[in-house]
Amino acid sequence: MLDTALSLGAAFVIGLFIFYVYQKTYSGVLYSRSFNVSLVAILLVTTLVISGVTSNVVLSLGMVGALSIVRFRTAVKDPMDLVFLFWAIAEGILCGASLLPLALLGCPVLGIFLLIFANKQQKDNPYLIIIRLIDGDAESRIEGFLRKEVKKMQLRSKTVNGGADTELIYEIRPNDSDSNFVNVISKIEGVESAVMVSYDGNFAA
Repeated sequence: MLDTALSLGAAFVIGLFIFYVYQKTYSGVLYSRSFNVSLVAILLVTTLVISGVTSNVVLSLGMVGALSIVRFRTAVKDPMDLVFLFWAIAEGILCGASLLPLALLGCPVLGIFLLIFANKQQKDNPYLIIIRLIDGDAESRIEGFLRKEVKKMQLRSKTVNGGADTELIYEIRPNDSDSNFVNVISKIEGVESAVMVSYDGNFAA
């Protein structure tokens, strides 16, 4: 009972740390608190399962058979979510196997790594700028202006609707957090509207 209590206590503390790291490093569109809470629950459940498996050989065989028929069909949209899922499961296995020094040592190492590199990636997120033109001749003026205002730009889509109406979608990386250049673009002659949205490579927000 004492070993189980220590394992569950350590798992709960580690789960709170994973909860905090996920909250701080999340860079998706909509933060899911339920998924973050489920990481802590998965860690605790895994700890209980491994504690039972290590204490009884017959139970371990039955547990393997039971888990082999389980199928998880929930789609994971962000690859980073998979990292946190495996992290929670790995910590649960270590805590359930009473390898607490290894679990406590690996937890801050992974947490610091994710905090440093995930936050660094967020500072240089790309954006999509969607520009609607009523005059096709304005395209060259817009491209020239954007090249001066952003570090990098690339045309992602160009749609021409019959007449002179044109929609341009550029992937850009601004020099800083200033977005005033969007206001300037919207005032260029021949531009109907200009919209800038965040972009993570999979979907826009």
